[in-house]
Amino acid sequence: MSGDLRQALEESDLFARKSLGQHFLLDLNLTGKIARLAGIQAGETVLEIGPGPGGLTHALLASPAAKVIVVEKDPRFVAHLKSFFADQLDRLVVMEADALAVDEEALLTSHGASGPARIISNLPYNVGTPLLVKWLKAGPWRGPMCLMFQTEVAERICARPGSPHYGRLAVLAAARCDARLALHVPRLAFVPPPKVESAIVILEDHKKPFDDLAGLEHVTAHAFGQ
Repeated sequence: MSGDLRQALEESDLFARKSLGQHFLLDLNLTGKIARLAGIQAGETVLEIGPGPGGLTHALLASPAAKVIVVEKDPRFVAHLKSFFADQLDRLVVMEADALAVDEEALLTSHGASGPARIISNLPYNVGTPLLVKWLKAGPWRGPMCLMFQTEVAERICARPGSPHYGRLAVLAAARCDARLALHVPRLAFVPPPKVESAIVILEDHKKPFDDLAGLEHVTAHAFGQ
């Protein structure tokens, strides 16, 4: 299937756009490993941001998830995903939108998603941090997250007090979640290869998460000058 995906991209002359921070994962062994790390349970809804050509989407559709909802900004890949996964459209929802502007709760409700949605994404580097902060502040629609960041950002999210990486992101993440760095992904795993290494971070909510994250965000912005 990986060969089929690459072939489909070549035939359609689809390529990554630097302006959108696109770097694609086409190795289905790797995307399958990421989907397994995410711990998807039967009947869950999965939300994927920036699926691009669908390497990770393929693995998510092979999981026990009841529904996979993907949000893609690039109209070229919206059309490609609907065509390439045409036989899976009973479980796959493809939405063309800017993830920073999406009302995820309304999106999930409109497609009959039940229970919190698990977010699993290879995030575009240029929007990864604002998306994480947005989701940390989210209500009960959001479940656990399994997200790809450049390694530097992943280390900042998972940092503990006293670490040179400790700062605003670590404080915000720790207020709501247990965050751990689960997998290093080499730059050569991507098409095209980025200039930096990447890592998977898994975030799972505390039983009693801190509620006023907006207030904490304001405080940390001043405390860390960010």
